[in-house]
Amino acid sequence: MIKRLIAFLAFALLLPSPAFAWWDYGHKSVATIAFAQLNPQAKREIARLIAHSAELDTPECRIRSLEDAAYWPDCIRAYNERFNYSFPWHYQDIDVCRPFDIKAGCKDGSCVTAQIARNLKLLANRKLPMRERLMALAFVAHFLGDLHQPLHVGEHGDNGGNQINASYGAIHGKLNLHSIWDGLLAERAISSPPGGPRGILGQYSPADIAAMRQGNVEDWARETWALSRDDVYGLLFANPCRGKQTGPVAVDEAMTRKLIPAVRLQIARGGIRLGRLLNDTLGAAAPAA
Repeated sequence: MIKRLIAFLAFALLLPSPAFAWWDYGHKSVATIAFAQLNPQAKREIARLIAHSAELDTPECRIRSLEDAAYWPDCIRAYNERFNYSFPWHYQDIDVCRPFDIKAGCKDGSCVTAQIARNLKLLANRKLPMRERLMALAFVAHFLGDLHQPLHVGEHGDNGGNQINASYGAIHGKLNLHSIWDGLLAERAISSPPGGPRGILGQYSPADIAAMRQGNVEDWARETWALSRDDVYGLLFANPCRGKQTGPVAVDEAMTRKLIPAVRLQIARGGIRLGRLLNDTLGAAAPAA
C-alpha cells in the first residue's frame, strides 16, 4: 500500500494540470454505489457493452465491470498519444471568487460538465458501434466522480489547487492541495468507519438518497463549486480571494477529521447521481429493430 501510494504521488506530481480525481479507490467507490442503484435493464445493457472491452485495444486498462470503466479514463494516460485529447475533459476551472458561471473554463466544450452531456448522448445512441458506446460509458462514469471532487470544479487561479503547496499530516515535500483532495484525503475518508462504498451508502436514508438524485449537471457543478469555496479555500485561508494563494497550507489531523464527512458525502452524491443517469439512459428497453 505504501509503495503504491509513493509511486502514484511521484507520478501525479509530474502532471501539468489536474487530470486525476479520487484516484482509483474513489472512482471505483462511486461506481459501486451507482451499480447498487441500477435497474435490471441498465445492468444488462452495461454487461453487453463491457463484453466489447477488447475492442478498445487498451490491454493495460481492461474493463470487466462498471468499477473498471469508471477508472479507465485515468488508466489510459499510459496511452498518451491516443487519448491526450480527453485530458482537459476531467475538470472545469470556475473561480470561487466570482459568481458561478457554468460556461467558465469550458472552451469548445472541453470540460467536465460539457463532456458528461456529450457522452450521455453517445451512450444513448444504439446505432453507434458498441466500442464507442463503451468508451462513452467509461467517460460518464468517471466524470461523475470528477464533478464531485471540489478542486475539479472550483479554483482561484491556481489550477484547482495544483499550485498551492501543502502538507498532509506527517507527509511533507512536494505535495499540493489538489493531490491531497484527489487521493490522500479521499482514501482516508472512504476507509473511515463505516468503511467502503457500501458503508458510505448505508449512512443515508431512502429519503436522503432520493433528494440527492434531484437536479441536473449544472446544479451539481454549482453545489461542488460552493463546497470548494466554503470547505476547501474557506477553511484553509483567512481571505482566499485576496490575491492568488500559493501556500504553504497544512491539512492536519483536526482539519482532516473536519473534512471527512464532506468527502464521503461527495462520493455518495457522485454514485447516486451516476446511477440515476445510467438508469435514465440505459434503463429503458431497446427499441425494436
